[in-house]
Amino acid sequence: MDNILSLCLGVGLSAACGFRVFVPLLIVSLASLSGHLHLAQGFQWLGTYPALIAFAAATVLEIAAYYIPWLDNLLDSIATPAAVVAGTVITAAQVVDLSPFLKWSLALIAGGGAAGLIQGATVLLRGASSVSTGGIANPILATTELAGSLFTSLISLLLPALAALAVLALALVLATRFLARRAPRRAAA
Repeated sequence: MDNILSLCLGVGLSAACGFRVFVPLLIVSLASLSGHLHLAQGFQWLGTYPALIAFAAATVLEIAAYYIPWLDNLLDSIATPAAVVAGTVITAAQVVDLSPFLKWSLALIAGGGAAGLIQGATVLLRGASSVSTGGIANPILATTELAGSLFTSLISLLLPALAALAVLALALVLATRFLARRAPRRAAA
C-alpha cells in the first residue's frame, strides 16, 4: 500500500510540474526540510537548503517570465522537456522499495507522462490564447496555471490518491476530446 500511495504522490506532484516546473520542486523541498515528506534514497538533495534556494529563485523567475506575453510562448518550448524531467525525478524521489528498473520505468511513464500531458495541454491553450487574443489573455492563463500548480502540489501532499485520480480523470477527458475532434475528420475523408 505504501508503494501505491507514494506513486500517487509522485504522479500528483508530477502533474503539477506540467503547470509550473519549479513550484512542485520548491514545495517538495520545503516539505522535506520541514519533515513532512520523506524522500527515497539518493534524492535527499531535494530537501537541502541549497536546493531550496535554487528552487525558490527558479520559481520566482519562472512565474515572472510567464507574465511577459512573447516570453511565455518561448518558455513553453523549454518548459516542456523540463517538465517531463522534473516529473520523472519527483516521482522517482517518492517511490521506495522497488527495483531500480521498475522505479525508473514507473517514474518516466507515470511521472514524466503526467507532467508531459499537463504541459502539452497548457502549451496548446496558451497558443490558442495568443492567437485569439493577441496575448492579452495570457496573464490570466498564467495566473490560473500557477494556481493549478500550487493546488495540485498541495493536494498531492495531503491526499495523494485523490490527486492521482484527478490526473487520471483529466487524461481521460483530454483523450476523449482529442479523439472526438479527429472522428469528424476521418468520417469526411
